[in-house]
Amino acid sequence: MASENAREYTVSGDRLRVVVRPGVGVPLVLCNGIGASLELLQPFVDELDPAIPVIRFDPPGIGRSPLPRRPYLLTTLAGRVTTLLTQLGYDTFDVLGISWGGGLAQQIALQNPRRCRRVVLVSTATGWMMVPAHPKVLRKMITPRRYRDAEYATRIAAELYGGRLRTDPDRVTTLLAGHSTTSSARGYLLQLLAGTGWTSLPFLGLIRQPTLILAGDDDPIIPLVNAKIMARLIPDARLHVYHDGHLGLVVISDQLAPEVSRFLRGDRQVDLQRMDVVR
Repeated sequence: MASENAREYTVSGDRLRVVVRPGVGVPLVLCNGIGASLELLQPFVDELDPAIPVIRFDPPGIGRSPLPRRPYLLTTLAGRVTTLLTQLGYDTFDVLGISWGGGLAQQIALQNPRRCRRVVLVSTATGWMMVPAHPKVLRKMITPRRYRDAEYATRIAAELYGGRLRTDPDRVTTLLAGHSTTSSARGYLLQLLAGTGWTSLPFLGLIRQPTLILAGDDDPIIPLVNAKIMARLIPDARLHVYHDGHLGLVVISDQLAPEVSRFLRGDRQVDLQRMDVVR
């Protein structure tokens, strides 16, 4: 399990729980969705090219990272992630962000044009200036209950996550089984506040790194049109639309992890295999 290799690092006065999978070359930093501990992406990490180093962390107040001393913004958290990478000895890195973590990944890419080499954005959008989900979906997103109550998570899986979980909602229990349930309600609230008023729309054109955008064709939380907007505005972006929902990165990790691995290696196969390119 990831927790067996976890270490705690002090970054700008706050402590972060971090797991590093060793490998060769440029590491991939994973930024998770709101309220989710680093364990949630374990299925994806297991399917990723084992040669790629992977760095995961629990944001302040989430998983087993203690609460921060004060509230934070996506901009300040992006700076802390960069400081963490310096402490770990990495000058160059790639970044992948899913959902809320996709906003963080965009901010990290913007603030590190020389250090951040490649960007992967999954099931994410442009912050408050995005095409929103249905209000019924948003109401279910406002609470971390789905990570703590297995019965509730199963009950809302189809409506909230879409994709294969519409026909197999019990599977969400398996996906969340390894997730740490120690996240505090305050930590969840701080994540919500960190993104309040944040949008990447004004600076998407400044993200010059090669960017792979992965989006599900049945994502109730992040409508597909948001990915198409990002793909048009990021200069060197390619859009891969997969047949699943919001949690496709872990539900069909056996399909998406190889796609990400090829992109990070710079394989030309990615261009040939992408399903949808918007220009």
